[in-house]
Amino acid sequence: MQPDQQQTAPPATIDPPREVLEWTDFADASRSLASTVLASGFQPDVVIAIARGGLLLAGAISYALGTKNCGSINVEFYSGIDERLPEPVLSGPMLDAPALAGLRVLLVDDVSDSGHTLALVVGILKESAGEVRSATLYTKPRTVHVPDFTWRETDGWIVFPWSSLPPVTATPLTSVVDA
Repeated sequence: MQPDQQQTAPPATIDPPREVLEWTDFADASRSLASTVLASGFQPDVVIAIARGGLLLAGAISYALGTKNCGSINVEFYSGIDERLPEPVLSGPMLDAPALAGLRVLLVDDVSDSGHTLALVVGILKESAGEVRSATLYTKPRTVHVPDFTWRETDGWIVFPWSSLPPVTATPLTSVVDA
């Protein structure tokens, strides 16, 4: 290389910012979110999770609120990291929405990213429930549905403790006695 020539490095790839939620943070966040719900004066009769992301949070919030009636609705929208289907799709088993007639419902999901899933389910629940409010751990600035309650806002990709590792694979079980 000649003395006046400079060697240029290949352009660096820029990873999107990541928000990492640890299990201990999840415990604190879910109780904080439940406190925010109660401080607003809203006491739900039932907590509904959007599966799968909202399942653990809905359970934690229902325990923190002392609300024993829980349910879930299955909606598929993400097909991979930052990859979505064109529209959110309901999948079975279906929620018995008419059984919610007149009840105060807290709908829970992990994140309101685009907001399309929350908007779809809130619309479905409002057809029969007396009152519907929504809660998420995270809300993105671009969402079309801003939840009534949220723990934190972020524009980063969120790494949740329940989905940070790949699915387990079948391996032979060994007993403690054999070890």
